[in-house]
Formats: sequence, structure tokens, C-alpha cells
Amino acid sequence: MPHAIALESGAKSVFSSILRVPADAIFSLTARYLRDPFSQKVNLGQGTYRDEHGQPWYLPILGLAGFRRSAAQAVLGKTFFQEQESKVATCQSVSGTGALHLAGLLLAGCYLGKPKVIGFECPASAAPGSVFVLHACAHNPTGFDPTEDQWREIGRLMKERELFPVFDAAYLRFNSGCLDQDAFAIRHFIQELQLEAIVCISFSKNMGLYGERVGCVLACASTEDVAARSLSMLEKLQRVELLNPPAHGAKIAQLMLSDEELFSAWKEDLVTMSSRIRSMRWALYDQLNAHGIMFSFLRLSPQIVQDLEENHHIYLAGNSRISMAGLNESNVGYVAGAIAACVRRTLQ
Repeated sequence: MPHAIALESGAKSVFSSILRVPADAIFSLTARYLRDPFSQKVNLGQGTYRDEHGQPWYLPILGLAGFRRSAAQAVLGKTFFQEQESKVATCQSVSGTGALHLAGLLLAGCYLGKPKVIGFECPASAAPGSVFVLHACAHNPTGFDPTEDQWREIGRLMKERELFPVFDAAYLRFNSGCLDQDAFAIRHFIQELQLEAIVCISFSKNMGLYGERVGCVLACASTEDVAARSLSMLEKLQRVELLNPPAHGAKIAQLMLSDEELFSAWKEDLVTMSSRIRSMRWALYDQLNAHGIMFSFLRLSPQIVQDLEENHHIYLAGNSRISMAGLNESNVGYVAGAIAACVRRTLQ
């Protein structure tokens, strides 16, 4: 199990046991070719199609460099990333799921908290070196987000007990409409507490790129050497499982993150989307209160969930988790009324 400790001068790293992995022979040959300034250079080593100008139609193993840089800069903050870029290993992934998978392969163990436990009991009692997966914002499935003060307390406990954070960041800017607000926990842990961490990013939801599987994993290390070794290991892991990640979605995401006009439009769109979802949450809450039904992650029984589907044509997960994005002004009253009717039937 890895041992996570604070990023202080001279401190050891959770990634210290990672050895530098030799680069893929063919891809390293291509890297040397790309660095060669000779005008008539020819690459006959890589067995992939290239156009008449010698350009390939695929991405390197670690993914689109511009996308990885733009994603890390957006999440960690422009100034911080520019200063610490050499200590951040980045790898494009198959959305957030792929990022979490790569993160898991890098780490030796994971601490699993008890389900339905809310509070700081788990971090306070976990063994040093335990790995915690934390939702950066818009916790799935509860929808509950710690306040900034609560995040500070969680961070204090994790640093004090030498725990390692892995952030699952699938809803950045989708939650509040503000990237700085949604990335607060990530930046607080890495910048202010100086903790090593892994951040798993997805652009499926906040950019509407579900079908393109656009993600990125960031390994924030204590030193440049450790980051370089982590990068070499990520490249090895990617090469074994995926080799070359999808190109088109990453190019779209890079363009949206790097073009000021598109970035501004994306920001406005997500403010609109997040505001509508919040308004639907309150509308459902008000409608359920009007029926005398308390709203709290619904907590509906499987029987009620089945009743809603069979008799009211309302479909939700078996654990009664719902997506607020499925509600609108025309159906929220119907949904609340159906829930109330089903609950009352079970009480008869």
C-alpha cells in the first residue's frame, strides 16, 4: 500500500517506489525523429499510415499534449500549473472511468469506507497510506457537497494522518457554473496543503462529449524526478491497454479550453445548465413538501421505484437516485405527485 505524505521540502513521495520505465522502442524512435531538425529526415520505423507530408492520423500514447496541458491548467489554475508543470504527470484517458482505472493501476491499495457513513469518521480512523477517492464536486449519488470549511477539515485530517487523495472530477463547472468553486477542494489540497494527489478528469458531461470519451489523469508529485517516473509508468500502462487514445474529442476539448471566445461561451452555457438543474432541485423539493413528503436522496424502497415505473412511467435507478437534469417545469409536478401517491400506497 502506498504511503502518502505532505509535499514538503525533502519529503518522500507516494510515488517513490515507481521506477522509470523505458519508452516504447518504436515510439521513442519516432520521438527522436521529431526532434531531428534535418529537413529531409524520413521515418521508416513506425508501422502506421501517414499522409503525403509524413503526418500521422493518431495521437501518441500519452494523448494530445495540448489537451493534457489545457486540462491540467484549467483544473489546477493557470499560474500554479505554469509554475509546477514539471511536477505534474498527465495522461489522456478514456473519459473519467479510464482516468480512475489508470490511477488505480498506479496505486497499490484503496481504503473503502462503510456505505452510508457521513462525516469524518473514516478519514480519522484510516491507516496511514490509505487511499481515498473523493468527488471534487456534485457528489454522485447523494448530490451533497462539503462546504469550503468542511473541505479544509477533510484536508487537515488527510494531511495529519498521511492519507492519499484521488479526486474524481466528473462535473467540474457543471455543479455551480464556476470552475474555481467546483475545483476548490483539488486546489486547496494540492496548492495550500501541498499534498500529492491524483486528479481524474472527465469532459463527458460538462462538454457534452459522452460519445467521445474525453478524460485526463493528473498525478501531482513532489519532485520533477518523481513526476517523470510517474509519467513513464502511465505511458507503460496506457501502452499495454490502449496504446493510442481517441483523437477527435480531445481536439474538441482542447479547442474549447484554449480559445477565449469558445471558453467564454462554454462558461455561459454551463451557468445556464447548472442554474436550471438547481432550480429543478428546489422545485421538486417544494412539490414534495406540498404533498407532505420529506426530500432526502428520496430513499424510496425498491417497491416504490417499481411502482413509479409500472404505474406512472417514471424511471429511476433502483436505489432511488435521480438525475435532476431529467426534470423540467412541465414534469416536476407530475413526478412529485406520483412519488407522493406511491409512498402513500405503501403506508396503507
